[in-house]
Amino acid sequence: MQSVGPVAVVTGSSRGIGRAIAQRLAQDGYRTVVNYVRNAGAARDVCAAIQAAGGQAIAVQGDVASANDRQHLLQVALDHFGRVDVLVNNAGITSPGRQDLLEVTEENFHLVMCTNLYGPFFLSQLVSRWMIQAIADEKIPRGIIVNITSLSAYTVSTNRADYCMAKAALHMMTHLLAARLAPHNIRVYEVCPGIIASDMTAPVREKYDRLIAEGLTPIRRWGEPEDVARVVAAVVKDDFDFCTGTRIDVDGGFHIRRL
Repeated sequence: MQSVGPVAVVTGSSRGIGRAIAQRLAQDGYRTVVNYVRNAGAARDVCAAIQAAGGQAIAVQGDVASANDRQHLLQVALDHFGRVDVLVNNAGITSPGRQDLLEVTEENFHLVMCTNLYGPFFLSQLVSRWMIQAIADEKIPRGIIVNITSLSAYTVSTNRADYCMAKAALHMMTHLLAARLAPHNIRVYEVCPGIIASDMTAPVREKYDRLIAEGLTPIRRWGEPEDVARVVAAVVKDDFDFCTGTRIDVDGGFHIRRL
C-alpha cells in the first residue's frame, strides 16, 4: 500500500511517550510506523486510534537491539509506504533492577546499551543511508532524525549508571549525525524529556510527587507524554530548517541551575 504523504517511523511507540509521538505525527499528516517488541495488542490499539482519526498507520514488530529487526523495520516501512521522511529514536529500557553501579552486571549493562544506544545508532545509520539516496533521487525533499534522550543524560543516578551513560552518548550521537548529515539536507534533533508520567516512572511516582511539590522543577507538575509529542511535532516541521544538532528540554525547567 503506497499513497501520498510523508512517513514517520517511531520506535517503541506502542505505549508512553512513543505512542503519544506516533499519534501526534499522524494527526499532522504523517503516515506512521508503530514499532513494538512484545505487545502486539497495544501496537494495534495505537494504529486503530490513528486510523479512527483519519490517519494511516501500520504496526511492525522489531527489537532495535537486533540488526535483523532493524533491517526488517525499515524494509516493511518502505514496502508498505514507499518512503521514510522522519525517524524518531524513542525505544528504550530502564536499568534492570536499578542496581548500584558497583553491583551492576555486565549482562544487564550490555542489554541497556544495546537497546538504548547501539540500536538507535545503527538504525539511524541504516535509515540515513536510505535517506541520502532518496533525497538525491528526489523521492523525498529532506530527512529528519529525532533522538529522545532524558535528563539522565546530564543528571547522575548511581543506581542507573548504564541508562545515564547511554542517554549521555545519545546527546553526542545527535551532534555527530547532525554534522555528518547536514550536507545531505538531513536534520537531527535531540528532545530531552524530564519527569514524564509513564509506566517507566510509575514505580517512583510517590518519590517524584514529593520532589515536584517541593520545587524540583520550576513548573510544578509532572510532564505528560503529549508534552514531548508536541515538541517532536514542532521540530519536524520546516519552521526549524536552520537548526540541527539542537537539544530541546521538555522538563518543566529542571535543567535550570538554581541557588
